[in-house]
Amino acid sequence: MSGLSLIACHECDLLQRKVPLPRRGLGRCRRCQAILYKDYATGPDRPLAYALAALILFVIANAYPIVGLEVQGNRQTASLYDAVHTLWIEGREGVALLVGFTTMLTPAIEIALLAYLLVPLKLNRVLNGAVPVLRFIQTIRPWSMTEVFLLGILVSVVKLEHIAHVEAGIALWAFGGLIPLLIAASLSFNPDEVWARLRG
Repeated sequence: MSGLSLIACHECDLLQRKVPLPRRGLGRCRRCQAILYKDYATGPDRPLAYALAALILFVIANAYPIVGLEVQGNRQTASLYDAVHTLWIEGREGVALLVGFTTMLTPAIEIALLAYLLVPLKLNRVLNGAVPVLRFIQTIRPWSMTEVFLLGILVSVVKLEHIAHVEAGIALWAFGGLIPLLIAASLSFNPDEVWARLRG
């Protein structure tokens, strides 16, 4: 035993030794070639910047209308909250809860937890409760379905074009920017840094 830690592949569960990587190197599973870990030289700066930018766009996406419709001179706008509220009052409580959970609550939790982990890392402080937060981020990440919601909105806008004049709201553009920022924050976040800080 050389003191190297063990890591289990998230795809095929093969247990293997974690070896030091060259700069910007990738650690791959020997069996299925899935990426297990990466060498990050950026520290917490890049994922923290992505997370804070995502937070700003998330607030805009929830505060402003997604689309505006004009039919025979009547103009109406709808925000994400309006969509969830309309589903609820029309008796589709399950769908309303699912849309609210996957497009409002989950991204908010993911952004907040990333900031909770990354701000102390940036300040070189010890993280309180980092282990359960790391595990919870991994658990909740697949439930963030903002991109599915955005795709549904775009399909609806195309279908409504022949019935009404449809105008994209600022929230639609904010959602469009939020998705790549969440992906970038997720990909640039290195949980190994947190584990190393906890062990140190």
